[in-house]
Amino acid sequence: MAIQIGLLKRQRISNYKFKQILGLFCQDLTASDTAKLTNLNLKTVDRYFNYFRKLIFEYQLRRDKQKLGGEIEIDESYFGARRIRGKRGRGAKGKIPVVGILKRNGNVYTRIVKNCTREQLLPVIKGKILDDSTIYTDGWRSYDALIISGYKHYRIFHSKNEFARGKNHINGIESFWSFTKRRFNQFNGIPRNRFLIYLKESEWRFNNRKQDLKELLNQLIKVNRKHR
Repeated sequence: MAIQIGLLKRQRISNYKFKQILGLFCQDLTASDTAKLTNLNLKTVDRYFNYFRKLIFEYQLRRDKQKLGGEIEIDESYFGARRIRGKRGRGAKGKIPVVGILKRNGNVYTRIVKNCTREQLLPVIKGKILDDSTIYTDGWRSYDALIISGYKHYRIFHSKNEFARGKNHINGIESFWSFTKRRFNQFNGIPRNRFLIYLKESEWRFNNRKQDLKELLNQLIKVNRKHR
């Protein structure tokens, strides 16, 4: 998904206002709330927020090329219309299926898939995770072939009321899903054609949750200005 990012003109707002917008974006406020707090037009704030999100999106796509190894958690989640409880695949009609891959004590990676069948998930897993890694999943049948593929594979069976047995859990990736869905709720719906941009923004925020987001975003802005 290629997105063109041009230089954003700032002649109509002061440097102080720009820093305000950037700071409130990094606090994860909505454009509407930011417009009220800065006394700026909503369209102006939207333009800057879209610019920030596109910078983050391109940065995350560059990061996506790096493979993960070690102890890995994998899970899939669904976004959009309400899913029938206990149903996957066909039961998730109308939702966007996403597979999440998290390196313990490291970064999370997400990928939109057509569905959560073995045929869809295995190529994503093998393309992202190094051989000989240790993988933790739930009991979803699409993960049945992971041991055959050369991974050490451990499962937690939520259907049997299992949630953690020592190191055998997927609490990390489930924490990311909770974080992302809480974020998305504040936007009162995300257009399907912009879902991936918001998803990658959640990756960036989650992966850098212990960092100064304002400083990181400023660096992305500087790099973009230098190379455009």
